[in-house]
Formats: sequence, C-alpha cells, structure tokens
Amino acid sequence: MTFILTNDDGIDAPGIRALHQALGGKGIIVAPKEQQSGCGHQVTTHQPIELKKRSNFEYVVDGTPADCTRLALTQLAKDTKWVLSGINAGGNLGVDVYISGTVAAVREAAMHGVPGIAISHWIKRPLVIDWEIATKWTTKVLDKLWDHPLPTGSFWNVNLPHLESGSPEPAIIFCDRSTHPLPVDYRSEGDYYYYQGEYAKRKRSAGTDVDVCFSGNIAITLMRV
Repeated sequence: MTFILTNDDGIDAPGIRALHQALGGKGIIVAPKEQQSGCGHQVTTHQPIELKKRSNFEYVVDGTPADCTRLALTQLAKDTKWVLSGINAGGNLGVDVYISGTVAAVREAAMHGVPGIAISHWIKRPLVIDWEIATKWTTKVLDKLWDHPLPTGSFWNVNLPHLESGSPEPAIIFCDRSTHPLPVDYRSEGDYYYYQGEYAKRKRSAGTDVDVCFSGNIAITLMRV
C-alpha cells in the first residue's frame, strides 16, 4: 500500500517526521520546500514547479501542499492508496479547514478519489508540543481510521489536544465541525495592521471539534468535498 505524506510546515518540520514514525517509517514524503502555512488550497499553474528527489523516500517541492498532492498522484505514485498531511504545528479546527494548507493537501486527494487524513496539533500556549506524545496519539488514531468506512470524495480531519504533563489520556471522539468564525482583531500602526486574534478565545459550541479538542480530547471530523 502506497502512502503519500505531506504538510504545510515544510519538509524539515518535526511534525512530518512524527507522522512518518507513526506510520512505522512507511510512505513517500512529498512536501513543500518552505513554510506554506495558511496558504489554503492555492495551486501553481502559471509557472514551473521544481521537484527534487532528496532520498529514496523524500521529494522536495517548491510549491504548495496541494501542488505536492497533485505531483505525487500524477507523477510519482499513481498507485497511491492514502494521502496523509501533518502533523501540523497548530490546530485546524472548524472554519480553519478553508485556510489550512494541511487540510487542502488531503482535500485535493479526495477530489481525485484518493482517501486522506489531515492531522494537526492544537497549541495551548505557553506549552510546547511533545512530538513523541503526538506520534503515539497519531498511531492510535490511524489504527482506528484504517478500517473505518470513508465515503468516496471524503477525508478525515484530526485535531490533537495540547495537554499538560500528567493529564488523562485523551479520548478519540468523532464530532461535527464548528462553523463559528475565528476571532479577528488587528493592531494598527499608521497604515499597517497586525493580526492579533486570539485562537484560544474562539467559540466552542458543545460537541463540535473546537469544544472536543479544547476539552482535552482528540477530535475527528468527516469532511466531504
């Protein structure tokens, strides 16, 4: 079975290494050369995309996460069975799915009939992500999702919580996606505006992915193209 791994934090980000470990070292990494966070479903069509083979299982793409998926499916591994994206350093909850490059990579796969899983790790500041724990949780999530029915044209969006040391193990909860907007605020200096919306202050309707993740559990949402 061929797995394609990608992300939007760049090929050298710790999250994609954690994802690779969660898969037992399986899969082909096809990831952006540089940070592409927040690029959404942007694709490159009016200029060439540089693709370089870095090792027997790694390809560097000078493009977006969606570009990575397109190149992987059409040029590198036409027999791909799954596309996995992440582990993103930061949550991709609710309406984030429209902004996220992490999610766009698996949405692109679903458009081509290939199932996918996007995995993100909410950051509860001032805590720092423990990638070993993230790997362990991701392994459990993947074991659960491999045999879970996934309709054609759909994909899974997974968000890991950020827990303090000694917290109970998180439950894996299938839930709906929040539709509330992100908190948006700006600080102005002359003609320049600096975004300062506080992610942790977003609305968390009971039972939605935001509420599940913020409550210390793993949120899994079924997404449809």
